[in-house]
Amino acid sequence: MQAFSPYRPAKAATFDRGAQVERAMRGKIKLAQKMLGIGDDDYRAIIARLVPGKTSSTECDQRELAKILDELKVKGFRAQPAKPRFRAADHPAANKARALWISLYHLGAIENPSEYGLEAFSRRQLGCDRMQWADQGLMYKLIEALKAMAERHGWSQETAGIRNASQAIRVLKLRLLDALLLKLKAKGYAAESWELAGAAMRIVGPIEDGRPISPSSWSFTDLDMIAATFGDLLRTGKRRES
Repeated sequence: MQAFSPYRPAKAATFDRGAQVERAMRGKIKLAQKMLGIGDDDYRAIIARLVPGKTSSTECDQRELAKILDELKVKGFRAQPAKPRFRAADHPAANKARALWISLYHLGAIENPSEYGLEAFSRRQLGCDRMQWADQGLMYKLIEALKAMAERHGWSQETAGIRNASQAIRVLKLRLLDALLLKLKAKGYAAESWELAGAAMRIVGPIEDGRPISPSSWSFTDLDMIAATFGDLLRTGKRRES
């Protein structure tokens, strides 16, 4: 028997190029799912439609993974670096769309609140790669699509008869809180008897600076903070109340 030598070189590991490529493709697919805000059920449905008999990218070969990636690119996916290389759109319509997008995230209507998520949605609605470059006369299509999503999730966008823009914003923010509270009650995270002010006190805690616990006295910052906290509870089920 040959004696063991500690200096004998180890057998070189086999490099599987195909497996590495497939891992990279699956990573892109998961990134696309996140960036496009595609829920797990819709994601599995896409795979099942493109690759009958399969519902996960881990079951797919390179050819099948390529089909899935092509479909996601049609839906607006573009591989992006971790940090944006573009300037976020800053015109009034884009700012309104962004505020709606973030509020829809709190409401549970979308899964990806990032600028990339909004840009991908905008691209599908407007057919333009960047909101910053979009025809301002067509931005209403994006706003209306976001409003329609809000309506489907119980957040009324009706502002007819409200002439003051600031008052209209306040009304919409308060309606968002009401819609969020209804969803919290439906999930058992808030008691049926709780009114908005009481729910805010129990879930968020006292509003700072001694301001009264009254929705009419809350600032826009207060309203946004309460919406974000309600949204966190709706997504995670973790309550902040004692």
